Order: sequence, then C-alpha cells, then structure tokens
Amino acid sequence: MKKLTSLITILLVLVIGAPSVFAVSEAAVLFLLISPHARVGGMGEAFVGLADDVSAIYWNPAGLAFQRGKQFTSMYQPLLPQFNLDDLYYLFGAYRQSYEGLGTVGFNVTYANYGQQIITDETGPDALGTFNSNEYALTFSYATLLSENTGVGLNIKYIRSNLSEVGAGVEKGDGKANAFAVDIGFLQKNLLINRLNFGLNIANIGSKITYIDNAQADPLPTNLKAGFAYIALDQEYNRLTFLADVNKLIVNRHEDGSVDSVIKAFGTAWQNSNYILNFGAEYWYANLIALRAGYYHDPDGKVKYLTIGAGLVYSIYQFDFGYISAGDSHPLSDTMRFSLTIGR
Repeated sequence: MKKLTSLITILLVLVIGAPSVFAVSEAAVLFLLISPHARVGGMGEAFVGLADDVSAIYWNPAGLAFQRGKQFTSMYQPLLPQFNLDDLYYLFGAYRQSYEGLGTVGFNVTYANYGQQIITDETGPDALGTFNSNEYALTFSYATLLSENTGVGLNIKYIRSNLSEVGAGVEKGDGKANAFAVDIGFLQKNLLINRLNFGLNIANIGSKITYIDNAQADPLPTNLKAGFAYIALDQEYNRLTFLADVNKLIVNRHEDGSVDSVIKAFGTAWQNSNYILNFGAEYWYANLIALRAGYYHDPDGKVKYLTIGAGLVYSIYQFDFGYISAGDSHPLSDTMRFSLTIGR
C-alpha cells in the first residue's frame, strides 16, 4: 500500500511540478493542487488576485462574490502526455449562480484517474487481479461582498481517495480513504490604486487522511496562495491584465516521520523555503479574443517553464487553450489544457 501511494504521489509531483521531490512524503491527495483551467494554465497559473470566472471556486472562492448570473466550465487534461497513456487523465467541472441580496453559490467536481494497477503479494510477481486507482473531490462554495470592493468566500470539500481495493499484508485498512477540508478566500479590489487587486486563498484546511491507521495518517496539501492582479488597460476594445502569485505548501514533516497538525503547521512550515512563483498576462480584444502568456518558477524544486494560451468567445460560449512549453526532458512537456465555459 505504501509503495502504491508513493508511486502515485510521485506521478502527481511530476504532473503538478510540486515544490521538490521531498514533497513526495509531505502530503497525500496531491491531485488537489493540479491547475484546473486552461485559461489560468496559459497565464502561468497566476489567478488568485483576479478570480473573475467560475474557476474561482478553485483559485479563490472570494472572486465569486463579484460575479453575477450563471456560469459553467469543464476541463480535460491528460497526465504525462508524452507517455500516451489513455487511462491517466484529470477532469474538472464547476458551476456557479448568484442570488441577489444573498451572494453566490457554486459547486465543483475534480477527478483524477491513475489507470489500472496489478495486484501481487509477497510471494512473487504473479498477478492476482487488477483494480483501478482514482481520486476525486466534491466542493460546495459560498461567497458574498463585505463592501463594494471586498469579497470573501468559503469552500466545503469532500475528498475521496481510491488507491487500492486490497490491503497490504497484516496492515489494517486498504487503499481507500475519506477526508473533509475547507478553503478560505479573500479578494480586495482597487487596493491603494485603481484597478489593483489583492487576493488570498488558503486551500485544503482539514484533518489528516487515513489509509491504514492513525499512526500512519498523512496530512492534506494545505496551500497558501497570495497574489496581485493589475488591470493596466481597460478600454472598450482592449483590456490588458498583469498577474503575480506566490504559493506555499503549509505542511511540516519532521525527520522522524511525524507531521505537525494543520494548525501548528501554520507556524512551523515557514522553516523551509519552498515557494512557487507564478507570473501571467492576459490581453482581450473586444471581449472576443484573448491571448495569454505566463511563467512558472519553483526555485527549490528547480522547475521552471513558460506557458502560452488563447481564448475565443462566441455568444455565451468561451473556448480556452493552454500550453506548457517545457523542454523535451521535462515531465510537463507538451501538456495541453482545453476548457469550455458556458455563460458570462
């Protein structure tokens, strides 16, 4: 069970570009950190200070407070596309609706499929059967305005991890586990100067997830994201926005394998310098065509790459494309994201 968990976690570290290989043993259910929208993927995954569409449920639920009407989005992304494995993929779907005088509510589903695994035992490599590994999360969101320029948001999240259908030797339990978590978001518009936004989101705050027993429980990937968005140009036919985010995994595991509680980790996780920086830009012409570019930089994990993207709007439909231009040897090389958004 531990070996399978490590293999899947390594896969997710490669896909996500997590802070470092050390993160393999830091937290479980790392699929919660996968970027879920092609639009944001084209901007270097910088969005917490803008959060102006339904994908704000993931990036910063406070952004929902400023949105009106109904909107739905969905995305498909292959995992490790250079290996051409059809059963490794990620799906994301989200919906939001505003209610006058009450705020905005939303719902989203995140699903990661890791393919078919082979069951063996300690006696040899002979296959005893197969099973499919996957993980998913269901999220309910609520956001409201505190003032004309200040919004707050809250997510309540159910997480299900199905890594295995059988246990390992004499250990208790199997490869299935549940967890609950919350996300807290804040968004301030026109901060200090006009058209400058500041956003903050603390995601995946919850108790540890247990596959075997409490002594071997793993923490959730609690993540703090903060960032700015500056709308440099806002004309009838031209709109240009610059974005910058910083990410920090709020998890602290000691050399003896013990892990701080999520509350304690907010004070101790700063001992390591694992920060991820995201920079992006987005240009819209007449709210019909968008061009995007970004840069993802993880100094400690030595992960860095450029991103590009584009968007096209027709009536109530928006089609977005994002591409990672990492080198041939990079696990994220040639990763493409496609999103469809319905509603404005």
